[in-house]
Amino acid sequence: MSTILRRLPPAEATGLRTGARHGLAELYRPADLVVLGLGVMIGAGIFSIAGEQAATMAGPGVILSFMIAGIACMLACLCYAELASTMPTSGSAYTFTYVIFGEVWAWIIGCALILELQLAAAVVARAWAVIAVKAISGFGVLLPHQDVLQDVLVFLILVLLTGVVAVGARIGLRALWIMVAAKLLAIGAVIVVGALHVDVANFGDFSTQPKPISVPSATVLDLLVGQSHAFGWFGVFAAAPAIAFAYIGFDVVATAAEETVNASREVPKGMIRSLVVATVVYIAVALVMVGMVPYSSISREAPLSSAFRAAGVDWMAHVIDVGAVLGLTTVILVLIVGQTRVLFSMARDGLIPRGLASISRRYHTPTRVTLVIGLVAVLLAEFVPVLTLQQLVVIGTLFAFLFVSAGVIVMRRRMPDLERGFRMPLSPLLPALSLLATLWLMVNLQVLTWLWFALWMAFGLLAYLLYGRRHSLLATGYRPPEPLGRGRHRR
Repeated sequence: MSTILRRLPPAEATGLRTGARHGLAELYRPADLVVLGLGVMIGAGIFSIAGEQAATMAGPGVILSFMIAGIACMLACLCYAELASTMPTSGSAYTFTYVIFGEVWAWIIGCALILELQLAAAVVARAWAVIAVKAISGFGVLLPHQDVLQDVLVFLILVLLTGVVAVGARIGLRALWIMVAAKLLAIGAVIVVGALHVDVANFGDFSTQPKPISVPSATVLDLLVGQSHAFGWFGVFAAAPAIAFAYIGFDVVATAAEETVNASREVPKGMIRSLVVATVVYIAVALVMVGMVPYSSISREAPLSSAFRAAGVDWMAHVIDVGAVLGLTTVILVLIVGQTRVLFSMARDGLIPRGLASISRRYHTPTRVTLVIGLVAVLLAEFVPVLTLQQLVVIGTLFAFLFVSAGVIVMRRRMPDLERGFRMPLSPLLPALSLLATLWLMVNLQVLTWLWFALWMAFGLLAYLLYGRRHSLLATGYRPPEPLGRGRHRR
């Protein structure tokens, strides 16, 4: 048991003892981190989630649901910020857990992150293809064999973005800046034009009488309380977990810590700033959505597009489609970057084959592991019905949130003298609230999702016992060689 629970020393995690953990080039500046966060948090969902939740669950109170979800995610973000400032490495929650709780728990969190990022890349790629075909058709182009075309587009987008990440992080960053700027322009157009057609009467009364509803797929909370409700304050709180999923992604910024200048101070700022901007943008779109159309008349299939058509602004539907395509493109790109860095860290620690931690001398990136990730994403997106597995992405993320929230409390007690570039205020109160908020989100997931998650974790634990436990850096005493050159790469 002592072997399984062995912990990675903080000096080893940060590379202070050997200097060998820092093999990635310093690339990201403060503004880049905000763009990275917005690239993954703001996708196509920004054009639909407010309308869907207003129509089915919260009514005009969906605006409060966005605020509640934003607060819950901000609590988790502050926990990530403290640990990232203490251990600025590419492993994010995996490395934090390795240092605080031990190797077996780190492996479990690594499995949760693999589930989150790898499956998310496949899910978003499939959604991207569906929306891309819809956008092209919206311009009057006749597209035969759309199912086949979607498969081709899935393959092309994953191959293209995997190649971008594999051959040059700087190229990917420049592309990310351009696409994020373009999708923010599209969102800005939605907010400005939509605001011209807002009717204040549509905001109505947030305390609409709640109505019992029948949920086809039961959640854990349904089993506990026996009945779900829509609208009124019940609906406001019930919609918050679904909306919180839209904010998830700020944690990917932490995986860029090893490539960030002055990471201990800049990574926390980047995560917090990107989440604040995303929250403001989401709430602004929600205000426009609810204000343009009475919530009882909102189309669930295309909330914003139908609202603009009803207002006689048909051309905005094309802006929304293009913005959705750009939004999902940046999400895929950042997810591949994040997954690459997590697996790179796990390979560097020996929990998976160390060959995956090699850095290309030509491109100064972990090219080998990037290509593996891209191949797996293609196989998942092409041969697995990934759009039915979206909640597995969420549960993997929230599971990591639990350990990060608890990690702030435990690390303050076990390692109070470690230097922190950011300290979460009101600890342990706020980390404890983050734990509770994360648990609330988790009990709103389907029971079937929990069962699939348990099976995935059981498989992961078996893999650890068969391979990781015997090959980890701490088990073998292996120390990786110095990276190319001396210290950290600069380009």
